[in-house]
Amino acid sequence: MEDVTGEVDNGSQPLPPSSSPPSPKSEVIQPDTTTEQENHPKLSIISRPDFGSSGRHIQLLANHFKVSVKNPDAIFYQYSVSIHTEDNRPIENKVTRRKVLDKLYLTYSSDLSGNQFAYDGDKSLFTVRPLPKSKSEFTVVLEDSHANCGSPACDEISSEPGKRSRRSFQEKSFRVEITYAAEIPLKPFTLALQEEEPEKLQDAFRVLDIILRQQAAQRGCLLVRQSFFHDDSRKCSDIGGGVSVCSGYYSSFRPTRGGLSLNMDVATTIILTPGPVIDFLKSNQNARDARSIDWVKAKKMLKNMRIRTTHSNREFKITGMSEKPCNQQLFPLRVKKDDGTYDDQTINVTVFGYFTKHRNIEVTYSAYIPCIDVGKPKKPTYLPVELCSLVSLQRYTKALSTLQRASLVEKSRQKPAEKMQAITDAMKNYHYDDDPLLVSCGISIEKQFAQVDGRVLEAPKLKVGNGEEFLPRNGRWNFTKKKLFKPAKLERWAVANFSAKCDASHLTRELIDCGRKIGFIIDRPFSLMEEDPHNRRYGPVERVEKMFEQLSAKLPGFPDFLLCILPERKNSDLYGPWKKKCLIDYGIPTQCMCPVKISDQYLTNVLLKVNSKLGGINSLLAIEEPSRIPIIHDTPTMIIGMDVSHGSPGRSDMPSIAAVVGSRSYPLISRYRAFVRTQSSKVEMIEGLFEPQENGNDTGMMRELLLDFYLTSNKRKPTQILVFRDGVSDSQFNEVLNYELDQMIKAYQYLDEVNVPKFTVIVAQKKHHTKFFQANGPENVPSGTVVDTKVVHPRNYDFYMCAQPGMIGTSRPAHYHVLIDEIGFSPDALQNLILSLSYVYQRSSSATSIVAPISYAHLAAQQMGKFLNLEESSENASGEDSVTSIGSIPIPKMPKLSEEVESSMFFC
Repeated sequence: MEDVTGEVDNGSQPLPPSSSPPSPKSEVIQPDTTTEQENHPKLSIISRPDFGSSGRHIQLLANHFKVSVKNPDAIFYQYSVSIHTEDNRPIENKVTRRKVLDKLYLTYSSDLSGNQFAYDGDKSLFTVRPLPKSKSEFTVVLEDSHANCGSPACDEISSEPGKRSRRSFQEKSFRVEITYAAEIPLKPFTLALQEEEPEKLQDAFRVLDIILRQQAAQRGCLLVRQSFFHDDSRKCSDIGGGVSVCSGYYSSFRPTRGGLSLNMDVATTIILTPGPVIDFLKSNQNARDARSIDWVKAKKMLKNMRIRTTHSNREFKITGMSEKPCNQQLFPLRVKKDDGTYDDQTINVTVFGYFTKHRNIEVTYSAYIPCIDVGKPKKPTYLPVELCSLVSLQRYTKALSTLQRASLVEKSRQKPAEKMQAITDAMKNYHYDDDPLLVSCGISIEKQFAQVDGRVLEAPKLKVGNGEEFLPRNGRWNFTKKKLFKPAKLERWAVANFSAKCDASHLTRELIDCGRKIGFIIDRPFSLMEEDPHNRRYGPVERVEKMFEQLSAKLPGFPDFLLCILPERKNSDLYGPWKKKCLIDYGIPTQCMCPVKISDQYLTNVLLKVNSKLGGINSLLAIEEPSRIPIIHDTPTMIIGMDVSHGSPGRSDMPSIAAVVGSRSYPLISRYRAFVRTQSSKVEMIEGLFEPQENGNDTGMMRELLLDFYLTSNKRKPTQILVFRDGVSDSQFNEVLNYELDQMIKAYQYLDEVNVPKFTVIVAQKKHHTKFFQANGPENVPSGTVVDTKVVHPRNYDFYMCAQPGMIGTSRPAHYHVLIDEIGFSPDALQNLILSLSYVYQRSSSATSIVAPISYAHLAAQQMGKFLNLEESSENASGEDSVTSIGSIPIPKMPKLSEEVESSMFFC
């Protein structure tokens, strides 16, 4: 099978044969892993070959603080911890476990020889000196029985006859076993700059980070991995829906070329706004009063939240809600005799009656709404809603609305000077040097930001229409008095207007006029279709169906393009159904918009997206045509971007979505084709790169990318492939090399090709906490700033780059890790290419914070992921081919794009 080779063929070879589509019953061949390992030796991450030198030098500060280790021969002793109740039930709640260990130290300090320890809240603790015994058992007594696994200690109203428990201050005993596990020396820190990765280096870092977490836990902070948050209302801001953004700090020890450092940063998390439960529900559901609340939704939302009662100041976890209102919900109450004792007889009373008559507690609006249940499944314990308040520092882990996300971004922004001051204050206030465990190791931490040498690379020249070339200023440009490089022509098109507030006729006139200014010729639309007001009472899917019925009735045939005007900005529930109808059912390119204020800038941004979707090119790098890109211009090179989207936190049932985009029309590096697949939920490695079938076909995404490159590049086959991978952590780098790259190579070889291309694989990370600040000014670092010294990894090949213009907030650099480089870029050539790839993003007129291929992969996964959220998504895909399965878990297949749009940049 002669499809793709590693040679430049200059168009002399025939078009590769296309395989027939697999039948629904085709099964994926599971590769023999033993054979794989024998044929493909395990790849290792490369070391840094050299440093970059191009660009203007600039003095920077980094939020890294130098750490000195005066006692490098110190050893941490690790012990395993198990905690059980008297009846041998294991304790899982971390808050309870920490309370037990704190009490253990106070009670048995002499038995521990005075050894202080760092405890991770789970199953490990660490000391600097060994404990007297390798295995010890202790009995720990807590006076507050709330420690019992985080469950309520007092049944205010129990449905079990005669069970009015008064145990809130009852003693509770725990059995704690501490067993020696291992030794973790600090010596690896002094060896961190040597060629080989010292064994147990990560273990030593883990111990130091546990010490930081323990300090925060002892201050009563909310812990979220290596970030911690104080119970301080001044650091919280409401973002709507009953939730707030809370500001805290991130701290972690890191190995760098400058030695060991403490990385300190401002962090944010989302918490429930503390206060009355009824206030949360009204805000969460946008309800006028208690009776307007949807209690079915409320029950699901409130489950597992922690509350405190106003009448007893006790804390409970919500397990459910009563079926009946407070004034109808009955429970059995024992009868109290005249002498104060209780009779065996019980009477049924309402929750409302109990609190008002027996407890003399006023209950008003709660009488007519369900009660909160804090009991067990078979032993409910009811509380009136108005007596319950949400406790502070509870994380909110469900998906945020678009408006909440926008508010979160706005309220968590800090200018560089503000962020530096916040970090400086934290370093002064937390007194890390005073921690007894750090002191015993001779660890001290400087209070000054690390001084770093940075370089500002020159922005690449861009080319637009009429052969004009220009140099962007600080990562930005505009199309004022400029023409698009290759404008499409918009002839047969129509407008579907779902917005009662938007004048579609005025909007289209402005759009046509704006297009003329930038060289984009737009004819008058065939039709301006206004939604029938009666249709607004239907659901989003039906509204879209009815709009297409209107279009079908009025137009002689479906247009080549549809402009959709949505009623709400960004968070319209019409977006997914509309995109699915256009891209999958009809194959019509479409652009959605919701203009709040019409301006030339807004309309130009819309037209940039439209032009890209219709096959036009907005701008090119000046070195793209004719190709003068170093290392790429004379060797067919494909650039790939890969990302996996795991969906919103509240939808664990949804599959993960893998997207892979590949460059096409070599030697251009501005045009891309996307392929998107579903895969196992929460799996980060991409499973659909290579999928050999029993019928001999490969249905994987890599094969599709290779064929697309071949067909659009004058039948040339890539001899070099540059892969950008987003979203993986340091611990997954080896999997990227030895699973994903291996699958890509297999896909190439499966096309009967012998000469495998040279690969360069780069991981890009945005979720890190290293920030850079100008040493001599309050502004963000300039666009094009790169750092590859001092705060980078001591051995691995990584660097930071701020390509984007930092207009608001504090710029977050992209952290690039070069895992393997068979192509052989010099540091300067690679850094300049990456900067250039931040300027080819067709959706905007500014440099992006991360290379365009990754941005495109993210967009493709995000857009097609919306199709899976539609209830009707499986109706059009019946039979065996609508789902696949990995193991025993069925995974819905991604709906297939129509042939008319599948090769377009539909994701723009």
